[in-house]
Amino acid sequence: MGGFTSGSHWLIVLAIVVLLFGAKKIPELAKGVGQGIRNFKKEMKDEEPTASAPTAHEAPKQVDATATTTAETQKTTPQA
Repeated sequence: MGGFTSGSHWLIVLAIVVLLFGAKKIPELAKGVGQGIRNFKKEMKDEEPTASAPTAHEAPKQVDATATTTAETQKTTPQA
């Protein structure tokens, strides 16, 4: 009743994994998972500086909501 922490539960799970994938395939799967985790961590580390919030000396960009483009003006004006 302690959950999924007993040793016999893990042995059963390991036996099922070996039956499903085979003993030769398990090291390849573990290697792929390890490389995926390593790449994910590397990308998260690389993306960290660019994904940060603007600092105090950077002014946020303001967008003029009243500005229209010529394409929008042409669409809204009736043509004779």
